[in-house]
Amino acid sequence: MSKKISVKVLILDIIFAVVAGIIVGTAYYFFQNSNGFAPGGVGGLATITHHLANGAVSWSILMIAFNLPIFVLVSAIVDKKLGLMLSIYMLVQSFMPKLYEFAGLSAYCQANNAEDFNIVFACIATGVISGFGFSLMLRRFGASGGTYGISALIKKAKPELNIAYVSFIMDTSVVFIAFFVYGMKITPVICTLINLFVANVIVDHGLSGIKNGYKFEIVTPHPTEISEELMTRLKHGVTSIKVHGMYTDTDKYMLVCIINKRQIGEMMKIIKSYPDTFASFAKVNEVFGNFSRKT
Repeated sequence: MSKKISVKVLILDIIFAVVAGIIVGTAYYFFQNSNGFAPGGVGGLATITHHLANGAVSWSILMIAFNLPIFVLVSAIVDKKLGLMLSIYMLVQSFMPKLYEFAGLSAYCQANNAEDFNIVFACIATGVISGFGFSLMLRRFGASGGTYGISALIKKAKPELNIAYVSFIMDTSVVFIAFFVYGMKITPVICTLINLFVANVIVDHGLSGIKNGYKFEIVTPHPTEISEELMTRLKHGVTSIKVHGMYTDTDKYMLVCIINKRQIGEMMKIIKSYPDTFASFAKVNEVFGNFSRKT
């Protein structure tokens, strides 16, 4: 049984790595590689090298050359499975531009006869699409590229070090180098910064979870009535906790209920119908299990 589970997990891991690679490779081909700006990290250094070589060396080859040695070391020193999944992800990512070229598909600037200002749309699109791919890798494996591989290697060698600075240094160096590589123009630098910012925002949203909700804490002397309304009208379970109000010096109950965003209005109506009830709520980034009442 355990062997079947491990095989299933391995297959899912490979699927995640392949899908993430397709997504990121698609973003790089259609919106990034042909518009004169670089992403962050090791991929950004590969893109800059490709530009310096005037396209003489394939971007795909440079991506493999820059990233594969890092992932091999990760596999040998840190975690064999992580290194394998990162290698699959990177190889698929590098292969996608070649596939699109073979299919005769044009990149954004070529397909749309883009003006200079359209590079901003390209860097935003790159950040959104690639950020989604990064978040898939981070949620599944906790790593999404060469920078994370370098961080893992440093952490393995020096566990006491704070390796958060590695990503910052890599991204900062790409932004700095981009200014000189792309003709000492500010536009590529701004586009690189926008791309990094948008991608990080998408990653943050991806890591915070799609199945989110809002947790209400309701202090009331009417626990039974309110609980029944919540379970009947909103179809969510309720947890009751006995509390003591220090201001009134009376015993009350605190009801805890997690609902969906679209149910906030209905929740407010229920609470307002009990004037002596106090409530607060906060966003919950991820909800595990079934928090709905089965009917």
